[in-house]
Formats: sequence, C-alpha cells, structure tokens
Amino acid sequence: MGKVNGGSIVERTSQRKREKEKMSTMARLGVINTICRGLSSFPGKVSRGQGSSQSPPLSDQLFNSTPQSGSFRLGDSTFYSLIRHYAHTADFASLDNVLCRMKLQNRVFIEKCFLVIFKAYGRAHLPDKAVDLFHRMSHDFHCIPTVKSFNSVLNVIIREGFYHRALDFYNSSVNAKNTNISPNVLTFNLLLKALCKLGWVDRAVEVFREMPLRKCPPDVYTYCTLMDGLCKEDRIDEAVFLLDEMQTEGCFPSPVIFNGKLDKAVSLLDRMVSSNCIPNDVTYGTIINGLVKLGRAEDAVKLMTAVQERGYGVNEYVYSALISGLFKGGKSEDARKLWTQMMEKGCKPNTVVYSALIDGLCREGKPNEAEEVLSEMIDKGCTPNAYTYSSLMKGFFKAGNSHKAVQLWKDMAEHECIHNKVYYSILIHGLCEVGNLSKAMMVWREMLEKGCKPDAVAYSSVIQGLCNAGSIEEALKLFHEMLCQETESQPDVVTYNILFNALCNQNSISHAIDLLNGMLDRACDPDIATCNIFLRTLREKLDPPQDGMEFLDELVIRLLNRQRVFGASRIVQVMLQNFLPPKASTWERVVQELCKPQKVQAAIDKCWRNLDS
Repeated sequence: MGKVNGGSIVERTSQRKREKEKMSTMARLGVINTICRGLSSFPGKVSRGQGSSQSPPLSDQLFNSTPQSGSFRLGDSTFYSLIRHYAHTADFASLDNVLCRMKLQNRVFIEKCFLVIFKAYGRAHLPDKAVDLFHRMSHDFHCIPTVKSFNSVLNVIIREGFYHRALDFYNSSVNAKNTNISPNVLTFNLLLKALCKLGWVDRAVEVFREMPLRKCPPDVYTYCTLMDGLCKEDRIDEAVFLLDEMQTEGCFPSPVIFNGKLDKAVSLLDRMVSSNCIPNDVTYGTIINGLVKLGRAEDAVKLMTAVQERGYGVNEYVYSALISGLFKGGKSEDARKLWTQMMEKGCKPNTVVYSALIDGLCREGKPNEAEEVLSEMIDKGCTPNAYTYSSLMKGFFKAGNSHKAVQLWKDMAEHECIHNKVYYSILIHGLCEVGNLSKAMMVWREMLEKGCKPDAVAYSSVIQGLCNAGSIEEALKLFHEMLCQETESQPDVVTYNILFNALCNQNSISHAIDLLNGMLDRACDPDIATCNIFLRTLREKLDPPQDGMEFLDELVIRLLNRQRVFGASRIVQVMLQNFLPPKASTWERVVQELCKPQKVQAAIDKCWRNLDS
C-alpha cells in the first residue's frame, strides 16, 4: 500500500482527526487557554504557592465574551473554569490572582468554587490555608459557607492528623453566633473519627448518642468508626453490642464498606474471636465475602476456621463464597475438601452452594461431573437458578460440546426456567464461537421476538460471527444499532477490537482509523489487543512498513489531552514491551500525570514540618 498525495491513509486520516480535535478543543477552551498562556508568560509571575505582587493581565474582553449561566454574570463561568484549572494544577499563586480579580469586579462567589479550592488545599497538605479561606468566605467574598464547606475543611484538617485542631475548628464554627452550619451525618462521622484517634472514646459515645437528637441518625460508617475506637481500647463487649444494635436499626455492613477498610475489619473480627465475642452471620460473612472478592480466599478460609474453633457455626452462604473463590483462584482441590467438610459438619447445601460447585467444576473443564451435581441438586429439592444453568452451558461450550449446551437450553423449560437475556447471550456466544452462525441468528431472532433486549455480549458475539463469515457490512450495521441502545448494550473495547481486526484484515485501514477516532470520542480506551492489531497492520499492510511508534505516541497524547491517564499509561506499557520508546515530551507528560509532583513536594514539606515541631 503506497503513499498517496504525500502521506499514507493512516497519516491523512489522523491529520484530519487532529484538525477536527484542534478546532473543537479551541471552541470549548479557547478563552481559558489564552488566559493560562498569558499567566504563564507574564513577567511578574511568581513561583507556585507564593503571593503575587501584581495582578496578571487578564483581558476584560475575554471575561465579557461568555454567555450567562443561571445567576452568573457574563464571564463568571470563565472565572469558575480558571479556578478549577488552577486548583487541579495546584497553582495557588494564579488562583489567588483570580479570586482578587473577581473581588475587584464585584463578581458573585458561589460555594462550589470554594469546595474545589478546599480539595486542592487538602491534596497539597495545606490545612492552614483551607481554614483561613473558610473564615474569609463570608467577610471577604460575601459567600455564606454551608455544612458542605465546613465538612470539606474539617476533613482536610483530620487527614493531616491535627485532631485537636479539628475539634477546635468544630467548636468555633458550629457554636458561633449567626452561623449557617448545621452538622449532618458526615460532620459527626468526622468528629467521631477525631475523638477516637485521640483516644477519647467515652466522649465519642456521648456524641454518638446525641446524633438522633440532632436529627442525624447514624449510618454504617458512624457505627464502624465507633466500633474501631472501642476495639482499640479493648472494649470488645461494647463493640459487639454496637454491632448488634447497628443491624437492629437496619444498618447492615455492605461489602463495599468492608472492602474499603477490609484489613481493619479483619483485625476487628480477630479481636472479637479471641475475646469469644463473635458477631452474627451477616457481619463475618460479609468480611469473608470481601476477602474472597479481593482474591484472598485462602485468608478467608483461615478466618472461617478461627471462627469455627471458637465453637461458632458457619452458614451455607459463607461456604458458597469460599468454594467459589477457591475455584476461581485455581485451588480446586481445596474447594472440594471444603465441600466435603461442609457436608460432614451437617450444613445442608442450598442452591447457592450447589451453583458455586457446578461453576467451579465447569471452570476446571469437567462439565459432565458438574451435570451430575445438577442432577443431585434437583433430587435434593434445590431449584437451579440462572447462575447454575449459565455456568453449565458455558462449561459445555468450553469443552467443545455445543450439542450438549443446546440440549441443556431446551431442558431448562422442563424445569420452569424462563429463558432470559443471560441465557440467550451465552447460547449466541457459544454458537458463534463454534462457527454455527445460522443457528446463532435463529436464537438471535427468537430473542428479539420475545422482547428480550440483547446485551453487549450478545451483540459482540453476533458481530464476531458475521465478521468471521466475511459479512463485515452486516456486522457494521449491527454495530451502529448498538450505538443507539441503552448503556448495557453499548459497544465496549471487545466489540471495537472485533471490528478493527476484521477491517484491517480486509485492508480497510482508513475505516478502522475512523472507527478508532469514534471509540476515543465515546470515552472507550484502547487496550493491549487494540494496540497489537494496529501494530500488526502497520507493519504488514503498509508499503513501506511502519513500526507503529508514531501512531501509538500520538494515541498516548490524545488520551492525555482527554485526562485519561490510565489508558495512556497502558499504551506506553505496550510501546515499551515492543521496544518503541515514546518521545521525550510524551514521556515527560505521562510521568507528570502519574507522579503528580506537587504530591511529592507536599510530602517533603510535611517531613520538614514534623522535624521542626
């Protein structure tokens, strides 16, 4: 494939896209970029974080050129954009200049501007500046702070470990005359954290009991904070009582909460176990499930064993989580032993446990054995659910026995199991994988006729089948249909990679590039497979061949311009693996985004403060 009019198809298509992006970017951010360039080149600009002796030359015309938005005057939206920009980059000198300019022009200050700044001070470990700005809000900027601003500053102080100061800030702000601060649940949670950190647990309990009187019922975080404080004081009985009270009041510890502080939750449970104070099944079951989801099934088994050694039983839901986790972690032998142990201890398996075993056996490539377990399950009066059948269907397809998978699909009706989109997706995917496109399309049509909306898996499977059969135009029609669907049916990177591969194999490289541009516009990041497809194409389909370095380097820049740092760093990883070093400027941008130098500087500053104190 030669060059046409001085450039390859890839180069020309990329150039068109760059020009388009440049125009759209300037349309959205032209005013801000102009101002920022003016600030950065201004002769009187001082170093970041220091005061400025004179204001930067901000053009009145620029701030009067934007439309009105709500209660904003003309240009106010531009000021807010600048505040966000400088807060994000920790350019506090320029940030102060913007606030001064707004004050001089009698602009209306709204609270969300200050919330952005408080967060920036927190990231930069500058609690003093956060407190100072909070106190200046009403006097200097005529913006009355609410509990949102108060909580934001309180959080900054506590994160720095200044617990005494946090309590002083609370007392002086909440109890002050003419205050607009009405504490909410988050306020009390932060207050309890500070009290517990100081070891003032009795005072924390008093505040906790006052919360309902202040019309702020405790949430799960409140309970967990106080329980942690009690356990650190070896007041285990009170912690267990509080745990039972929490669930009596309808607050249940979710896996999300424990997975945020799982090690602390495990430590809490260990203390309870050693003190013969075990919480109920829901609590330790949640912790065990959290360990399993993080790939720590073996740790979860040890925890369960410790609970059992103290004479406490374990229910079937805990067993199902552990068996499933062990199978997924490749510990099939341990999973089978746990199943045997469960039976020996007289714990009757339910549908959830049976399904976990069936799924594990199918993952091992033993669907026939899993089918025997299904028969036993039905004989014992346990009704299979969607997870049971879907696991077994996938197991037979994986083993190459598509006939058995289809037969299982037919048998499901006998057990009054309604065909839903999960089953349809698995069946369509399996049939397309074995090349039986005609039967897959029959199932597809049946699915649509029954009013069952296909998900992304079903769409992608049919698109893959059509591409394999050479019907790329039909595949693209289906893809464009996906773009009009709901979120769960939107194309993901797998869908795009299927089409990239098919188009590149047909030498439709320009079409593939256009599709890649659309993918980026839809906030879908390329993955390793995407990079490899285009690398292979550039090396094998172009004349002369290209190594792909410039192509991937440009892709990194485009992702960074969209603030998608993870996607950009993943492509850099691919480049390094293929001995394609990024440009020095690109590498510098990636490092800056990943390392955030201001965080490093803040850590150094904190060390100096500790040495001085």
